[in-house]
Amino acid sequence: MSQQHQDPAPPQDRRELRADCANCFGLCCVALPFARSADFAANKDAGRPCHNLQQDFRCGIHTQLREKGYSGCTVFDCFGAGQRVSQVVFGGTNWREQPSTSQQMFQVFPVMRHLHELLWYVAEALDLPEARSVEPQLRRAYAEVDGLAQGSPEAILAIDVTALRGRVNELLLKASELARAKVPGKKRNHRGADLIGAKLAKADLRGASLRGAMLIAANLTGADLRSADLIGADLRDADLRGADLTGALFLTQAQLNAAKGDPTTKLPASLTRPTHW
Repeated sequence: MSQQHQDPAPPQDRRELRADCANCFGLCCVALPFARSADFAANKDAGRPCHNLQQDFRCGIHTQLREKGYSGCTVFDCFGAGQRVSQVVFGGTNWREQPSTSQQMFQVFPVMRHLHELLWYVAEALDLPEARSVEPQLRRAYAEVDGLAQGSPEAILAIDVTALRGRVNELLLKASELARAKVPGKKRNHRGADLIGAKLAKADLRGASLRGAMLIAANLTGADLRSADLIGADLRDADLRGADLTGALFLTQAQLNAAKGDPTTKLPASLTRPTHW
């Protein structure tokens, strides 16, 4: 049997790669640090529970996060890492019940988030018809990352995340190039560009590379971003009202949640319109 048939396919609905807070021990509210800023109303050290976290691991101000100064929480996405660490890696035993495992759990969580984010991107690349020529490599990459995510806490902490992301990113870049090649005409290359506050209203960015671009507070009203590669782009406060993001590559819910939009913003079918738009 060929390697292609042995490698597991990613779930079609990517349910396991979506946050399920009801089955998580509030790990993002404990494991991660945040500094007092426009995104967070207070300082918090890594490993210390947020003062808004309740005994049942739910957020006490979940419906008022933006009003209470915690907009940073509304744009965070663990890609399902929280429930996997809570229910699988640590077998459903929470850090309050077994404090001796808490620090290890908090260290595993951010590593698992990296793994799940990679799984999300690879799953999306596998959905691209234009990337069929690299499908076997993508399936092997998915199998490798998923296998690592099934390891013990010690094995997960030993993963060289930087090296892994580098290898997988080469495949994602190839898939992106193949998908964007279908867009006619010359495509803009803004990879890693500083576009903070840029005036890009009604700009033709079809098939553009915006990988890692800084688009904070950029004016993208009415811009055409169809098939643009947005992996890692910083869209905080970017104005997407009336923009067309149909088929945008590697766009995540967290990026949308950080941006501004309205009912006329066109989105990929896999993502939902943020409630605060």
